Amino acid sequence: MLPLSLRVVSWNVHKCTGGLDRRHDPARTAAVLARAEADVVLLQEVAQNGRWYGNTRQVDVLGDALGFAHRSYFVNVRFGPRRGEYGNAILSRHPIATSENIDLTLPGKKSRSGLHAELRVGPVQGTSRTVHVFNLHLGLGESERREQLRRLLAARALRSIHASTPVVVAGDFNDVWGTLGGRLLAPAGFRGPERPLRTFPAWAPVRALDSLWVRGDVAVETFERLRGRQTRTASDHVPLLADLRFSRRP
Repeated sequence: MLPLSLRVVSWNVHKCTGGLDRRHDPARTAAVLARAEADVVLLQEVAQNGRWYGNTRQVDVLGDALGFAHRSYFVNVRFGPRRGEYGNAILSRHPIATSENIDLTLPGKKSRSGLHAELRVGPVQGTSRTVHVFNLHLGLGESERREQLRRLLAARALRSIHASTPVVVAGDFNDVWGTLGGRLLAPAGFRGPERPLRTFPAWAPVRALDSLWVRGDVAVETFERLRGRQTRTASDHVPLLADLRFSRRP
């Protein structure tokens, strides 16, 4: 029997606006994602409804361009008719059975959340798996980020998942020192990169702000940054790419 696999991309797309040229170009963003040939894409700072962005809904612009039929989106920050609003999005080639947003906002701080989706991956030779993905965009302060991750770990959506069920937690952790996952996710049974990958700023990365962690019957076979001319210009973050493989357990 063939084992199931899943290719996951996590990327802060900066509202499809270049970090250097400040050019709004969803086609450029879609081109980077298309090159990854991912099964699931976790995106942060996905905009909609602003004149700056042509009053479009970027989750649908990108989803349509890439052929992702299954989508989930939640707005975190609202500015107004000119700058619109933005939030987290999940695009998937596999069906999304359920989806919910987990509010991680702390008093007096900018709105932050984790978008949770339950996927049905497969079937391959009659076998399919349930996979839970959590797409995060955490705060700028170190203590804020730690508390937000503690809240995620305490959330019913995560606590109710069986220990062997595959779980992916990824996104923009804003983790300046690259230590947040090791301090909080590893003790909770998650496995992450042996060394953090630098993803910010995209044109010359010096900070490992983004990350990906897994738990349950799943292994990370490859974990890397997507590099190239377009990834240096399409956003202010570099996308992360992970190839996951699940055990053969039903």
